[in-house]
Amino acid sequence: MGAWAEAMALGNFSQVTEFILLGLSDNRERQILFFTIFLLAYAMVLLGNLLIIVTVRTDPKLSSPMYFLLCNLSFIDICYTSVTSPRMLVDLLSQRKTISFGDCVAQLFFLHFVGASEMFLLTVMAYDRYAAICKPLHYTVLMSRQVCWVLVAACWAGGFLHSLVQTLLTIQLPFCGPNTIDSYFCDVPPVIRLACTDIYVTEWLMASNSGLISLVCFLVLVTSYTFILVTVRVRFTKGHWKALSTCGSHVMVVTIFFVPCIFIYLRPFSTFPSDKHICVVYTVLSPVMNPLIYTLRNNEVKASMWKLWKHQRVF
Repeated sequence: MGAWAEAMALGNFSQVTEFILLGLSDNRERQILFFTIFLLAYAMVLLGNLLIIVTVRTDPKLSSPMYFLLCNLSFIDICYTSVTSPRMLVDLLSQRKTISFGDCVAQLFFLHFVGASEMFLLTVMAYDRYAAICKPLHYTVLMSRQVCWVLVAACWAGGFLHSLVQTLLTIQLPFCGPNTIDSYFCDVPPVIRLACTDIYVTEWLMASNSGLISLVCFLVLVTSYTFILVTVRVRFTKGHWKALSTCGSHVMVVTIFFVPCIFIYLRPFSTFPSDKHICVVYTVLSPVMNPLIYTLRNNEVKASMWKLWKHQRVF
C-alpha cells in the first residue's frame, strides 16, 4: 500500500482515463479477415448454445443432472464470449481502438467472473460423471435437483469472489501512462503491466489466485476421469461405454479451456510477452467448440434437436 499512497500523494492515481487496444493485427486486410471469422464464430456460439438450452428445456427426456449442467454451461458460454466478442468485432472495423478505464475494469471483472464460474462448473460436471459411473446406486441422492442447484449457485458465487479479488487488486494500482494494451480485450496480465509502480507482489497474488484455481480444477478433473477410466475398465458394460463416450466430450472441452488458462495465469505476468493469440483459444475457440462437441458426440441431444426441428416445421 506504500506505493499506492505515494502515487496518490503525487497526484498520479488513475490519471489514465482510457486505454488503447492494439488488437490482434494492425494490417487492414487481416482485420477484415479476423472480423469475418470472429463474427461467424460469435454467431455459432449464440445459435449453438441457444439451441442446446431450448432443446434441453423443452424435452422431458433430457431432465437428468448431466443435461441440467450442460444447459448451464451453454448459458455461461454465451455470457463468456459476449464479454469480449462484440467489442472486438467493433474494434476490428475501427481505426482507433479505445476503451475507457471504467469499461476496461468492467470487462476484466466480468471476464473473470464468468470464466471462473465456467471452470467450477466443468469441475462439477466431472463430479457428476464420476457419481454416475462410480457411485450409480447413490447417484440420485448425490446429484438430486436440489444438489444441482446448490452446486451451480456455488459455481457462480466462487466466480464472483475470484473476480472481485482480481478486480480489487487491479484498481488499487496507479495508472499514469503509458495506456496502450497489447491485446484485443482488457485482462489482468496486459493491464497491470501498465501500472506505474512495482507490481511484483500484486502479480504473484493474482497468479496464485487465477493460476491455482485453474490448476486445482484441472487436477480435480483429471482425478475424476482417472477414477472413471478405472471403473469402466473393471465393469465394462454398454451403459458404461456410453458414459465413457460422454466423458470423452468433457475431456476435449477441459483440454481446450484449461490448458491455455494455466499457461497464461500460472506465472508472473510482467516477465513474459503478450499472449493475445493464445487468448483466442479460450475466449473464442472454446465457446465455439462446446456446442459442437456436446451435440455431435451425444445421440440423445441430436435426436431431441431433430424432434424439435420436425415439430417446428409442422407449425
